[in-house]
Amino acid sequence: MPRPTLSACVLARDDARTLGACLASLSFCDECIVLLDARSRDASAAIAAAAGARVERHPYADNVEQKNRCLEFAKGDWIVSLDADEALSPELARELQQRIAGAGEALAGIEIDRLTWHLGRWIRHGDFHPDWQLRVFRRAAGRWQGIDPHGRVCVAGPVERAQGACYHYSYADLADQIARVRRFSSAQARALHARGQRFRLRDLLLRPPARFLRAYLWRRGCLDGLPGLVIAAVTAFHVFAKYAGLWELERGSGSRALRPPAPP
Repeated sequence: MPRPTLSACVLARDDARTLGACLASLSFCDECIVLLDARSRDASAAIAAAAGARVERHPYADNVEQKNRCLEFAKGDWIVSLDADEALSPELARELQQRIAGAGEALAGIEIDRLTWHLGRWIRHGDFHPDWQLRVFRRAAGRWQGIDPHGRVCVAGPVERAQGACYHYSYADLADQIARVRRFSSAQARALHARGQRFRLRDLLLRPPARFLRAYLWRRGCLDGLPGLVIAAVTAFHVFAKYAGLWELERGSGSRALRPPAPP
């Protein structure tokens, strides 16, 4: 029986800070495709080419569409799908090779656990960890689905879990995290609005504090010290901003193109 082939699929946009480590961790794959957002302006393309990856560019519509577009370039039997700010640990890379080589025809996917570096430490509790993600799957059995910007892989068949860590260098600093919260919460509000979901005051009042308590107490984010407190608070604000954005869209005041009212 021939050895299954592996294709790595990586999305990038202005990710020169982390892309090199990401691609180095995928060196065991038979091919690597880096799909660059057409708006990318830094050295990401040169870094990818130097690592031997195939660079493709595509106009960005949303995260789910972009990841499915990347799959269309892949030829391997199995896909390893990462973002440019993620990197497999050596232990996880070896485990994936062994799992895939010995996988029966029934196995459709493998979940990996992301470990995030943020605010000067590895975050091991709260909403950040454990963070199981289905990122390794048979190309013929899986596809990205869900609501922008956080889709997920759906596969037809059994899924197993690997034990090694996937390192996640998600944020450069707190300002970067807050800037992403602004972008992601706006995108989520637009997606909810497009689906016809209506704003409810109880979502705005109850969901943010519930998310804080879940992250900081129930999921023991308090054990990560002050970074755990900051992360729980920013995560709660993310939820607040999403539903406040939905409220704004329903009122029709979410467009900057609207003409301001006359002075009182």
